[in-house]
Amino acid sequence: MANKPDNNDDNELIRTWSLPSTATMGSAVRAKGIVQEINAHLPAPVRKAVQYDISAVTLTMSDSSRSAFRAAVPIITEVLANAATLPVIPREIEDILAITSTERRRWLEDGRLPSAGTRTVRLRGRAKEITFHVFEPQIVVEVLNSGSVDEWREYDKEAAAENRRRAAYKRKLTRTLAKQEKAKSLPSEEGAPLDGWAEFGADGLLR
Repeated sequence: MANKPDNNDDNELIRTWSLPSTATMGSAVRAKGIVQEINAHLPAPVRKAVQYDISAVTLTMSDSSRSAFRAAVPIITEVLANAATLPVIPREIEDILAITSTERRRWLEDGRLPSAGTRTVRLRGRAKEITFHVFEPQIVVEVLNSGSVDEWREYDKEAAAENRRRAAYKRKLTRTLAKQEKAKSLPSEEGAPLDGWAEFGADGLLR
């Protein structure tokens, strides 16, 4: 943790904390999520004083806000101390693993990305709530380091090709059966009477 003097030449109070890669997993989206978690614990007037980048969080306030600054410092310190254990939300895991929303949902449904539970939040300025799955950071790290994403994509590619082959065979089989049924329904020359045959015989043209 890097600390700067509480007072500088501009009468500002500044405190900087490191934001380690073990917490962000190299993701700017994850870094933003951690800062949002910090802001959720701070009074609204203090939130705009929090700035960040991929590697650090900085609190900058005027000397006249010394009390609010001192109150905010331990809050930020505590959140950052536990940042590496914060659940990973959908947009974060997509950025960390460089996957699409479709892949995330598919792999969640088939168990390749195990859920760590759900979270429900209310959208800002709206009455509507949304519920989504979150993920354990350790699981995300394991998937990231193991190269599983490439393996899963190859498996999905092969599975999709097999499904297309099966669908094509099923369509072909359906067409074949339909033709067979149609052939069965047509009258044969031996068994079915022909139109006008009775009249033709009555005229004695075959005698």
